[in-house]
Amino acid sequence: MNNPSIMSHVSIGTNKFNEASKFYDTVLATIGAKRVFEFPGAIAYGKEYPEFWLQEPADGGKAETANGVHFGFVADSKDAVHAFFDAAIAAGASGDGEPGPRPHYGEPYYGCFVRDLDGHKIEATYWDEALAAKQNG
Repeated sequence: MNNPSIMSHVSIGTNKFNEASKFYDTVLATIGAKRVFEFPGAIAYGKEYPEFWLQEPADGGKAETANGVHFGFVADSKDAVHAFFDAAIAAGASGDGEPGPRPHYGEPYYGCFVRDLDGHKIEATYWDEALAAKQNG
């Protein structure tokens, strides 16, 4: 399999490991991701291999968020974007941009934003290939 991604993985820290793991189990399932590797204090999620890590900070310090940083997840439909948003809100996230088109990112772009239990900004996005083809065709 040829992996088109430029990223191996990303990791985020949490101060609420048990709660955050339940949150990500629920939310990432909406886009077809699951736990693919885990050990005490860390869980890797992905579809086939570890791409997104949730972990307690290795140095034992407090996990923090960063202004301007967010983590975007690929959804395979607009419905999946809505499912991601709804599951995240139901699991304790706060909304930071309801599902909908984001034409300033391109007409085919459809997404949503939430803040997880630790305040990290996460996103689900769907790129409408059919609409993109129409625009480019």
